[in-house]
Amino acid sequence: MSRSKLIAAAAAAAIAAATALILMPTAAEAAVTRPPTHAKFDYQIGGAYTPPAGVQVVTRDRTASPAAGLYNICYVNAFQVQPGEQGQWDSDLLLRDASGNLVIDEDWGEALLDIRGAKAARVAAKVNGWIDGCAAKGYKAIEPDNYDSYERSKGLLTTAQARTYLKLLADHAHLKNLAIAQKNTVDLAQYRTSVGLDFAVAEECGQYNECGDYVDYFGNNVIVIEYTNAGRTKACSGFGSTLSIVQRDVDVSTPGTSGYVRKTC
Repeated sequence: MSRSKLIAAAAAAAIAAATALILMPTAAEAAVTRPPTHAKFDYQIGGAYTPPAGVQVVTRDRTASPAAGLYNICYVNAFQVQPGEQGQWDSDLLLRDASGNLVIDEDWGEALLDIRGAKAARVAAKVNGWIDGCAAKGYKAIEPDNYDSYERSKGLLTTAQARTYLKLLADHAHLKNLAIAQKNTVDLAQYRTSVGLDFAVAEECGQYNECGDYVDYFGNNVIVIEYTNAGRTKACSGFGSTLSIVQRDVDVSTPGTSGYVRKTC
């Protein structure tokens, strides 16, 4: 074999070994059950309903009951406050700017949570209580939303703070034998192992050509949600034979409502 081929073979072996190391589960992660890969999926965070025929995996809001006989993922808004629920939080745990004004995710009207320093443990204690509720209901995994809230924090939150806080949730989920997802935030997928995340839930990775980036760190343990025909087409074209992919309407509405959309590959 030529020198160039030997070098190329060694490089390929190194890449393969590094990828295997990234995807190798820790002892805590090995104790949980990840969602089946390339399974028919439905995203029901806007309201629970009877899953379509053939669906194996469902995500529902933490306030809903899991779907009988399926792999159920429990959605929790872990980094922001659901509209109308600000009064359920200690005031000092709501992120405020230098003028004392709440920092708001304007797209959804949600106040951001302050996960800086010692406050992270206090926020996590409340969210971990929700995780306990998910476990008690029979869910198998947790989907903590808004990992990327630092992008909307007016520079007050850092990626390191987001990772530190999410690890508190991941450690607790694993104690309850629950898998935990990385929701979006592809830029932080490289920290999957140190944070302790088991699979990914990626919105619009087809639309934005990011599905392969998630696969690099999570293998085929990726659930894809698209909101446009174009995004679904791209995701299905590249990953329809390996990943769980569904298209939903942005409001994630229920069947029978005017905006309801659900399409697959």
